Amino acid sequence: MEYGSQSTRRQLLAGTGLTVGAALAGCASMTESDNTENSNESTRTEQADSYEACIEPVGCQTFESVPETYIVNNGEWADMAFALGQRDGFLTSTNMIPGFLFEPFGLDVPPRSETESMSAISWDKEIFYERKPDVILMDPHYMHGTGWDDSWDESDTREISENVAPFFGNNILRRRDFHDYKLYSLYGAFERLAELFQERERYEAMASVHDDLQREIQSRLPSDGNQPTIGLVNSATNPSEGTFYPMNTDAEGIEMKPYQDLGIESSFTPELVENGTIDYEQLLEVDPEIIVVHWGIKTTGNTDSFSLSAFHKQFVEPMETDPVGSQLTAVEAGNIYPGAFGSQGPLVNLLQTEMVAQQLYPEEFGEFEPERFPEVADDKQLFDRQRVKDIIQGRF
Repeated sequence: MEYGSQSTRRQLLAGTGLTVGAALAGCASMTESDNTENSNESTRTEQADSYEACIEPVGCQTFESVPETYIVNNGEWADMAFALGQRDGFLTSTNMIPGFLFEPFGLDVPPRSETESMSAISWDKEIFYERKPDVILMDPHYMHGTGWDDSWDESDTREISENVAPFFGNNILRRRDFHDYKLYSLYGAFERLAELFQERERYEAMASVHDDLQREIQSRLPSDGNQPTIGLVNSATNPSEGTFYPMNTDAEGIEMKPYQDLGIESSFTPELVENGTIDYEQLLEVDPEIIVVHWGIKTTGNTDSFSLSAFHKQFVEPMETDPVGSQLTAVEAGNIYPGAFGSQGPLVNLLQTEMVAQQLYPEEFGEFEPERFPEVADDKQLFDRQRVKDIIQGRF
């Protein structure tokens, strides 16, 4: 199946004999190491002013020039593009990362009109035709593979790829039923996108910041393996109704990266997670010392800032007042935290890795201060904000 456009302003090269379907077969054997996912797997062509970029499931595509505008499906791809200095090319998104999480990096908040015009529940073809992006940073199978929009099928995805722009993306957030091909790590996908935008130096500079942060954290984690476990619950959890959605921290996908990098395991058994929901009695049987609400840093409907009072009212107060919930160790100790926003690229991941480290290892990394998040006191910062700003602005 081809998902490369033949009609956009940044169209694929004519006459190369390269189709996306053939490229996919050629790229099916692409492999990458866990740490570096070598850039040699996305080699450029020798043709003047043209180059090649590869990613599964669309395969390898040849571009005449670097795309200037793009549409994304989820915020992680916008985050990656922003980190590569491509903020001006952002057109719209279906599910954008809250703008306040980009503020520490000197990036403006995408206007609401840009981030709410698309919906995964009901795809609108006209949005693609009206915006006329040079590339669509989406896994094409995401549009017709999730089943969220029954009126949208594979022929619709193919129409957009043929008449609007090529797709270039992978559903890296988590593995879904349709996703039987490679699921990239965050920096594996980021490296592919850097090839698309021809921003190798920026990518390497950002990867260096990430590696420095990881080394700093790993050098300060308990050497005895005494990492805490957490009762991670999805933000669909409703303590007022006594309904909790337990999760595993070792699930495949970038949304669990902060916990995995910090060696944090879930308090819940796979059986409890597979059952979907648990009640207060089942939660008390597990009785995690720490409860973290996944996506909790943005659960209150406010895109401008995190509201500690709103989080407390939605998640903490109902547990404190419930006769069973009030017996939970995490409730008694005040250890209920807003968790990371699962959709994250390199920028937000830096911020949230620091956040999780402070939530779960306050004696080592400094206590997390949710009332001022995403601002962090200078002596608690685990990575250099200015260095990241410089990279985004092209000073590296």
